[in-house]
Amino acid sequence: MILSVNNIDKSFNEVPVLNNVSFHIEDYEKAAIVGINGAGKTTLLRIIMGELAADNGTVTVSHDKSIGYLSQHEAVSGENTIYDELLSVKQDIIDLERKMRSVEMQMKSASEDTLKGLMDTYSALTHSFESSNGYAYKSELTGVLKGLGFTESEFTRTVSTLSGGQKTRVALGKLLLLKPDLIILDEPTNHLDMSSITWLETYLKSYKGAVMIVSHDRFFLDRIATKIIELDNTKATVFAGSYSDYAVKKEALRAAQYNAYMKQQQDIKHQEEVIEKLKSFNREKSIRRAESREKMLSKIEVIDKPVDVRADMHLKLEPKFASGNDVLRVEDLSKSFGSLTLFGHLGFELKKGEHVAIIGDNGTGKTTILKIINELLAPDEGEIRIGTNVQIGYYDQEHHVLHMDKTLFEEISDDYPTLTNTEIRNTLAAFLFTGEDVFKQIKSLSGGERGRVSLAKLMLSEANFLILDEPTNHLDILSKEILEDALNAYTGTVLYVSHDRYFINKTASRILDLNRKTLTSYLGNYDYYLEKKDEQLALIDTNANTQSTSYVDLSSQPVGTKQDWQAQKEQQALQRKKENELKKCEERIEQLETRNEEIDTLMASPEVCTDVAKLQELNKEKEKNDAELAVLYEKWEQLSE
Repeated sequence: MILSVNNIDKSFNEVPVLNNVSFHIEDYEKAAIVGINGAGKTTLLRIIMGELAADNGTVTVSHDKSIGYLSQHEAVSGENTIYDELLSVKQDIIDLERKMRSVEMQMKSASEDTLKGLMDTYSALTHSFESSNGYAYKSELTGVLKGLGFTESEFTRTVSTLSGGQKTRVALGKLLLLKPDLIILDEPTNHLDMSSITWLETYLKSYKGAVMIVSHDRFFLDRIATKIIELDNTKATVFAGSYSDYAVKKEALRAAQYNAYMKQQQDIKHQEEVIEKLKSFNREKSIRRAESREKMLSKIEVIDKPVDVRADMHLKLEPKFASGNDVLRVEDLSKSFGSLTLFGHLGFELKKGEHVAIIGDNGTGKTTILKIINELLAPDEGEIRIGTNVQIGYYDQEHHVLHMDKTLFEEISDDYPTLTNTEIRNTLAAFLFTGEDVFKQIKSLSGGERGRVSLAKLMLSEANFLILDEPTNHLDILSKEILEDALNAYTGTVLYVSHDRYFINKTASRILDLNRKTLTSYLGNYDYYLEKKDEQLALIDTNANTQSTSYVDLSSQPVGTKQDWQAQKEQQALQRKKENELKKCEERIEQLETRNEEIDTLMASPEVCTDVAKLQELNKEKEKNDAELAVLYEKWEQLSE
């Protein structure tokens, strides 16, 4: 065992954040800490690292084990180059190498009396050098830098000239090269693109030590974690397995807790009714029995109602009116900034109802495409055509659509002046802003809070074409799930940029990969993209050597790929057909049942009940309806399955 956390309590201003939290981390174990924003995850990490004192409890680290910690906002500083900053981690190996060179020089001119001692020293130094991976430390360092997204041309950049995100990546690289027995990472993927996150996944999975991660990246957690430590309502619960295993178990546990609560509430209500009835008899025996039941009721350990945090935030996205079938057409789009060409001659189309994700590494131009479509940037070349009756709703990751000096109330009321004060307050309450919160200025909000305000405005827009730039940034896992459900139920068209692979898997029906200044279309979710991307990139390379191309569609690819695409299209068409049949079936059942109710009413009416001919006619019609209903019920069951 490397780490033992026992009965940790922590409160701030008498508000408990952690209560009796206990767990342990074994050698080579890969664990994740999950919970909503404010659950105490970072607080717990700071207590483990001794940066914050617990009110009660102990943290024990095995005496021969080392821990490396990267906080959420940790960064490096100074005038070192990126390469030299990481090289400083290997100072012990550099010193060993320097001693080896020194002994080699001494051995050249040593007498026989001193040579044996020097050779023994050199042998010991060489052994230590090899044990420390001395012959490969430079290539290891280069591999980590490239894995974290730095190109060789950037190795010589001075740390002080880097952005905050780049400095955090350098700090992460230093920690990985230190190779402690336990690596603790707080939101390590925040400043990484998809390629770097994939590299980090592979690195941590094969890491010869233990790893503990706090992250909202569910795909990342699913690939690495074999144990989930959940912080919920100040308590810690440990689940064995991956994040997906945890999600299933958590849902089952929540359902069981809710059922137990509801059953107990029913029992309590029943007992209270019996007690009330016994008292109403107003007899000595009945009153004594009522008092006896009251005593028993007072001794019951009441189950707290499970807090369903997902029920607190309400997001419903629905278009005010439908768009035409052709929503967006992008033709021959090019954009450069100075000497940097992001992309050239891009083209793609969006049809009504499609949910499309644009993915790609940082700096490839994904957000730029969205800004050009929204007319926030002008293209160098190309044309954007918006379809008939298309109304755009835009979610900006930097929240430029929000006005920093306005209050939350003003932000909504100014953009939607027809809403009443009550409607504005109800809307904000649906996104967890209540009471005096509505008079806070936007600039005083956290990133997650600003994200919720932007989502509220998006919901109010009733747009039929949503353009979203990194919509899950700063959202906790439960808020992401709420957004996923809302998008999956949304009948309009969606185009978004995201690095959240779990979110993409849940919400995208098509992926546009912006890679090597080319867009490649994949008809499927992120798992399908992973399956097909290598062969498509190889095809792009082949095309690049023979002709210019800036859009690849899998429907025009080699036979195997085309067949996969065609099979998916046929499957989707079959599914739509079944859904339409189910809808028609339900509508017909409703018509017949309504008519049967009308017939029953007519047959009981004074005018009809004495008219034998009319009664026979109505009865015959009802029998015919019942026969048709019997067939429809059976058909409905089959279609529902």
